[in-house]
Amino acid sequence: MKLSRFAMQAFVLAAPLLAQFQPVLPATAPRPLGPYSPGLWAQDYLYVSAPSPRDPAGRIPPDFDGQARQVMENIKVVVEAAGLTMEHVVYTHVYLRDMANYDALNRITARYFPKAPPARAVLGIAGLRDGALVDAKAVAVRHLHQKQPVHIPGLDSREPFTPGILTHDQFYVSAMLGRDPATGQVPADPAAQVQLALDGMNRVLAAAGLDLRHMVFVNPFLTQKLPSGVMNDLYARHWKFGSAPARGTIFVVSLPHGAQIEYTGVAVRDLTKREVIYPRNFKTSATASPCVRGNEWIYCSGKSGFITGVNGGIFHSDPGVQLRQSMRNLLDGLEEVGLDFRATVETTLYLDNIADYRKAEDVYKLYFEGPAPSQAALQQIPPVERKEGPEGRWPGIEQLTLIAHKPAN
Repeated sequence: MKLSRFAMQAFVLAAPLLAQFQPVLPATAPRPLGPYSPGLWAQDYLYVSAPSPRDPAGRIPPDFDGQARQVMENIKVVVEAAGLTMEHVVYTHVYLRDMANYDALNRITARYFPKAPPARAVLGIAGLRDGALVDAKAVAVRHLHQKQPVHIPGLDSREPFTPGILTHDQFYVSAMLGRDPATGQVPADPAAQVQLALDGMNRVLAAAGLDLRHMVFVNPFLTQKLPSGVMNDLYARHWKFGSAPARGTIFVVSLPHGAQIEYTGVAVRDLTKREVIYPRNFKTSATASPCVRGNEWIYCSGKSGFITGVNGGIFHSDPGVQLRQSMRNLLDGLEEVGLDFRATVETTLYLDNIADYRKAEDVYKLYFEGPAPSQAALQQIPPVERKEGPEGRWPGIEQLTLIAHKPAN
C-alpha cells in the first residue's frame, strides 16, 4: 500500500510521539475506571493517575482512613512498578469530599512520605468516581538526585508537604493559601486573601532563585465566597500583558484552614526555555495564556466547550458535546507547536456532575492513540442549573486541563 504524502508525514510524526511514552500497568493495581494509564513515563517523569480507593479486588474501604491508605497504596504500587520509591514523588494533588478529614489525611500521608515529602495541593470537592471520599494524583521523578526540596525561611510547617520541589528542569510549587502565615488568620477582605496567596507563591519561588516570570502553569483554586473578578484583577498585575502562565481556574467547595483561595503550579528553571503559545483564534489575555512551553513540556490552560470568536459561547447542554469542543480548543494550542493529542501525558477532567463521567469518557477516549495519558476526574462544586440562556447559550459543565511533551530537537 502506497501512503499519500500527508499520510506519510502523519506516520513520521506519530512514531516519535508514540515511542516516547511508556505506560506502567502493575498487575496488582485496581483496574482503571476509565481510558487512562495508571502510570505513564515521559522522559524523566512518571505521571500517576488518580487511582480511586479501590483495592485490587475492586473493594472500597467504608471509612476515610481506609480509603486514604488505599489511595496511597495504589499510588505506591504504580511508583514501585516503575522502579521507584515514594521518595521519588515530587508533586501531588489530593481531593477530599470533606475538609474535616484534613488532619486525618496529614496523619496518613505522613507515613508514606517520612522525609522530603512532595509539593502538594489539597482541595475540598463535591464528588469523585465511585462515591469515594478521597483521591489523589502524583508526579514522580526518575532520579532521586534530581529532587531538591525548597523551604521558605522562617516557615516551620509540620504538615507532610514541602513548599517547593526543584527537579533538573522544573519547579513544583505547593498550594499557597490566602491566609496570614504568621497568625493563621484569613482576612475578611478578598483582595487581601488573594495578595497573601500570591505573596506566598512569590516567597517559594524566591527561595528557589526564581520569580513569577518562571511560572508555566498555575491553578488558582478558590471557593465561591471569593469573587473571581477580584482575583483576576490582582493576578493580572503580576505578569506583563500576554505573558501570564497557562491556568486552570477552578472553584471548589473548600480549602485547608478555612482559606478561600490558594495558588499552586509549576515553573521552568531556565527562563529562556519558556515560550507562550497563542493560537491565531485566541485573543491575548492578561490572566492566562492558552498554552506555555517550558523546556519539553507544554502546559495548556483549562478549556471548556466555549466556541471562540464572534457570537461565541457554549451552545449545547450535553457534557459529551461540550467536551468535544474542549478537545478542539486544546488541540488548537497543541497544533501551534506541531503536536496533537498523542503528545498528551496528563489530563484533569472537571465535571459539573460526576455522574456524567461515563458519558464524558465515551467522548474522551476517542482522542488518544497509543498509551493513554494519566488522568484525574472530579466534580469540584455542586451542579449548576442546566438552563438555556439568551441566544441558545448554556452553562459550562466540564473543563479539561492538559500537559503534553515535545522532545527537544
